[in-house]
Amino acid sequence: QVFPSQDPLDRADFNAVEYINALFPTEQSLANIDEVVNKIRLKIRRLDDNIRTVVRGQTNVGQDGRQALEEAQKAIQQLFGKIKDIKDKAEKSEQMVKEITRDIKQLDHAKRHLTTSITTLNHLHMLAGGVDSLEAMTRRRQYGEVANLLQGVVNVLEHFNKYMGIPQIRQLSERVKAAQNELGQQILADFEEAFPSQGTKRTGGPSNVLRDACLVANVLDPRIKQEIIKKFIKQHLSEYLVLFQENQDVAWLDKIDRRYAWIKRQLVDYEEKYGRMFPPEWCMTERIAVEFCHITRAELAKIMRTRAKEIEVKLLLFAIQRTTNFEGFLAKRFSGCTLADGTVKKPEVPPPSTNPFLEDETGTETDEIVIEKSDTDKPKKPKVPDNPFHGIVSKCFEPHLYVYIESQDKNLGELIDRFVADFKAQGPPKPNVDEGGAVLPSCADLFVYYKKCMVQCSQLSTGEPMIALTTIFQKYLREYAWKILSGNLPKTTSSSGGLTITSLLKEKEGSEVAKFTLEELCLICSILSTAEYCLATTQQLEEKLKEKVDASLVERINLTGEMDTFSIVISNSIQLLVQDLDAACDPALTAMSKMQWQNVEHVGDQSPYVTSVILHIKQNVPIIRDNLASTRKYFTQFCIKFANSFIPKFINHLFKCKPISMVGAEQLLLDTHSLKMVLLDLPSIGSQVVRKAPASYTKIVVKGMTRAEMILKVVMAPHEPPVVFVDNYIKLLADCSTDTFQKILDMKGLKRSEQSSMLDLFRLRLPAPPPGGDNTGSLSLSTPTPEQESSRIRKLEKLIKKRL
Repeated sequence: QVFPSQDPLDRADFNAVEYINALFPTEQSLANIDEVVNKIRLKIRRLDDNIRTVVRGQTNVGQDGRQALEEAQKAIQQLFGKIKDIKDKAEKSEQMVKEITRDIKQLDHAKRHLTTSITTLNHLHMLAGGVDSLEAMTRRRQYGEVANLLQGVVNVLEHFNKYMGIPQIRQLSERVKAAQNELGQQILADFEEAFPSQGTKRTGGPSNVLRDACLVANVLDPRIKQEIIKKFIKQHLSEYLVLFQENQDVAWLDKIDRRYAWIKRQLVDYEEKYGRMFPPEWCMTERIAVEFCHITRAELAKIMRTRAKEIEVKLLLFAIQRTTNFEGFLAKRFSGCTLADGTVKKPEVPPPSTNPFLEDETGTETDEIVIEKSDTDKPKKPKVPDNPFHGIVSKCFEPHLYVYIESQDKNLGELIDRFVADFKAQGPPKPNVDEGGAVLPSCADLFVYYKKCMVQCSQLSTGEPMIALTTIFQKYLREYAWKILSGNLPKTTSSSGGLTITSLLKEKEGSEVAKFTLEELCLICSILSTAEYCLATTQQLEEKLKEKVDASLVERINLTGEMDTFSIVISNSIQLLVQDLDAACDPALTAMSKMQWQNVEHVGDQSPYVTSVILHIKQNVPIIRDNLASTRKYFTQFCIKFANSFIPKFINHLFKCKPISMVGAEQLLLDTHSLKMVLLDLPSIGSQVVRKAPASYTKIVVKGMTRAEMILKVVMAPHEPPVVFVDNYIKLLADCSTDTFQKILDMKGLKRSEQSSMLDLFRLRLPAPPPGGDNTGSLSLSTPTPEQESSRIRKLEKLIKKRL
């Protein structure tokens, strides 16, 4: 089959009999047989014409193809011939051009060689004369003229690098090197004479000769320049090493200001006396300051190792403050260009300091660093995110920052103890005075202190001390959660677990269970709100710590455990609120299960126990909702947990109501519907602003209370005939547990013999469990569809109206 076709004649399994029967289904249809035959003949003629046309067309195709192939071969041969002609002509043209330009090329080469020879001779003349003048000027110490001449001679000598095999050129090169060496030694001797390294007294001073000598040193070997710089700086700072020796009183940290005052005076003195002697590009002032910093760092590190026991946190922070101020002064004064030299390692630039908790942090806030109660413990450190001198001296304090960390540990311990004492003294938040459910003020104080500690430590070091500080933070976050939050949660009488004789007697007497007071409810909500604030802020704290610490240490910062601790406090607080309301409803449910439901004669208004449950809900829920207004999601969690706790308990108490008459079941059905309406309205009960309850909560209430209503509907159904009763039970409850069915039979008050036959029938009528399924779960309900639930609710409402 070449083309798809719907014609029955084209099918592979064509059946002539079926085709004829399809054309003439009845005897009456044979009347138009001539017309059908004519159509088929016409179709045959058309097919013959098509076949003839196709066959004739195919006979001409082969002939046309051969003709086209022959024409293509001829065209290719013509093209090859043309290409060959062009190639031959190009070769002839190239040969002709070479013959024309042969003489011109010879003249070009001669001109180039002649020009090179003249230039080389000129350079040779300049080199020979320059070397003679250089040697003469060196002997006369005419450094000003030597500086320019030497640079020119060196540049000219570079042109003769390829002619060094010629003895005369090599001899001139050696004379230049000798002159350079002689100049270097001579300049060093002049500087040694002007600035002797022995003794601190300077016999010489700046002069024009030395200034010109520095210009010559720029052209000489770089080692000459480095030697001059090294000797001058060493001689300039020799007095510093004597004045601030380790055994001197001024060398200790409490007089660190004197070190920085001394170098500032020296820099001013240098600018006045020697500022014009050295070229500006040598940056001698900055080099003196940098060498001073390296010496100071080494000296401070040595003396602090020797007297480590004498270092106190106040003294350490004072020294760090003064040192970082000096580093800030250097950053303003110098560019830091000399720090890129191979002899000086550029210190790491710390990340810019940012406020970890508030967006509107200003520079003055970062300067306020609280360590002790006195103002002297608040060193104001300049904010220098791009300071190339940061840490050039202050790095020496890093090994001793454990003193600072220990101080923070002690201060935070005292802060937590003060929080505990303040809470005991002031008591829980007053619901009528303070805003109930507000975050405890101690929480904000703790994190403000954390922020200041973190900012200060990041300015001191972003290495291991930050990790140590993070460990301290973790320790006191846990202590705050245990001592301030969990430690102040009200204790429930039933928290110890188990039933006591007293509780049983109280329940028997129908007395009220001990409830939380209004103050205790507000306190629980306040602790919950505080824990939520701590959870969110701890997450921000972790992010900021990771920003400030070195990249290699980021993985070691993990506050997940502390965040989990606050989550546990939140969960415990919600559980306390649920237990309190749940326990308050217990006496009413107990009263429901003890009522004589078989003696109820008529259906009235809702029962007293329902009124009691609604009263407790209306007392507690508005207070909890108002106090958790800022944490709406946790109020929703409270509602969901209460529904998950109360509804199963209510169903269990329903099973204890036995036996139940028809009227009693109707009254219970009315009570269940009333409780369902109250639970659906629970999130906004007693509120002027009516909000729609969350869908997750509504689903739980509808599912649980519908089950309770279905249980009562099964109880109300007649148990005769048994098959209908059992099928109705399976249809309404979809519960395959024999225990639940047994409880239904007990509620109906059937005799044991009747129950036995019913149970046997129930087991027979049970649907086959799915493969691998477990049919033992008494609460494994198949979730009804929303249409089924709404239909059941409408039927239930009609039934209640009818009974009323």
